[in-house]
Amino acid sequence: MFFRTFTDEKLAQYSYLVGCQRTGEAIVIDPPRKVDHIIAVAEKEGLEVVAAADTHIHADYVSGARQLAVEYGAKLYLSDEGDENWKYEFPEGVEIELVKDGSTFSIGNVEFKVMHTPGHTPEHISFILTDRGAGATEPMGIFTGDFVFVGDIGRPDLLEEAAGMVGTAKAGAHEMFKSIQKFKQLPDHMLVWPAHGAGSACGKSLGAVPVSTVGYEKQFNWAMKIEDEAEFVEELLKDQPEAPVYFAQMKKVNKVGPAILKHEAPHVITNADEFENLRTKDDVLIIDARMPEIAQKDLVKGSINIPLNGSFTTWAGWLVKYDERLVIISEEKDREEIMTALQSIGLDNIYGFVNPETIASVEKTTYETISLDDFIKEMEDDDVYVIDVRNVSEWKAGHFEKANHHFIGYFRDVKLPENVKKVMVYCETGIRSAIAASILKARGYEDIKHMTSGYEEAVRLNKIPV
Repeated sequence: MFFRTFTDEKLAQYSYLVGCQRTGEAIVIDPPRKVDHIIAVAEKEGLEVVAAADTHIHADYVSGARQLAVEYGAKLYLSDEGDENWKYEFPEGVEIELVKDGSTFSIGNVEFKVMHTPGHTPEHISFILTDRGAGATEPMGIFTGDFVFVGDIGRPDLLEEAAGMVGTAKAGAHEMFKSIQKFKQLPDHMLVWPAHGAGSACGKSLGAVPVSTVGYEKQFNWAMKIEDEAEFVEELLKDQPEAPVYFAQMKKVNKVGPAILKHEAPHVITNADEFENLRTKDDVLIIDARMPEIAQKDLVKGSINIPLNGSFTTWAGWLVKYDERLVIISEEKDREEIMTALQSIGLDNIYGFVNPETIASVEKTTYETISLDDFIKEMEDDDVYVIDVRNVSEWKAGHFEKANHHFIGYFRDVKLPENVKKVMVYCETGIRSAIAASILKARGYEDIKHMTSGYEEAVRLNKIPV
């Protein structure tokens, strides 16, 4: 058997290529939208990807299952669990086998058995793998999707928080408790291959280790230790992080079937007049993908800075609207990475890219970056409005007394008091506050300052004003 894990670091998402070397067939579990790199590995190993399987209708990224079906002829294994709201609606012309609890299918001599594991979502399934080709009579491991992570379990509140499906969070938590009891019956030796690791918004305390075992999770995963169902439900629902707003869109996209990616080079804007004309359009959003220390000094008026780092996809999902045409300021070397990141969450409406030198003559603006000491001193001024853009759990753990909490994910629409003129922004380390500062500038606020470090440094240096 051939086995390979693929990681999208910006989404903390894992996909798996599993192949039977005797028959030359392979399957991709929870495939990403862009699959070229997986296909390349399969071909190098002499394998043909003949199938793909999703553990559930994903909310945090666009599944590549339909891409594999249309472009490579892969057969899809998809869940038939859940009520009518949780049935796939893919267009005709795609070969699909709907599977339920207890269903089995094989890719060459590798067997997969379906286990219904609702809780994160009603239709969620897991795949138990047995390598029959190696003579195994017991399973090797389980692909748990967003059910069991390393050190955590999937959150059941996404449907309610992101999609507005009232009452589903508590019901999902009860379903998760039942699914956990089923998981505990599995042999301790089985490997656990989750769909996400640390950094994903699909849980609240995911581990950074990409693989575990059933026995290890039974012993050390907090969710496995709680025997009382009511206590379990309360703990699971407590202190979950904010649900990204784009999750609701992902649910729709993955249910009906994502658009097929075309292998086309991006449009490049080489004329400053064309860029200037686009900048004035109401349906156009200018994203500056350069690092804050660069973008700050060269910020196009009306643009927002979302730097191309490990959190780029997350903040694009929070801040970009799906009906906006996107124009991205970036270096040429970063274009492909940016396109992949945006398309991984369905932000396909990319009008084009522009190089920094092309817009040298375009109207610019800036905000000020100041040190921790200067921030603490200046925020005591009576006319200053101080904003903490961290998430609610960070805010509750501690914040500057004068601060007002406005989570960065809602920043493009946040309403500040009418008399606010001077704004000072901070976060934990200075990265999110830089994004927030650029958004405030785009919204017309002129006197903006953000802290170059953040609250973390203030705590470490014992400089919290009292």
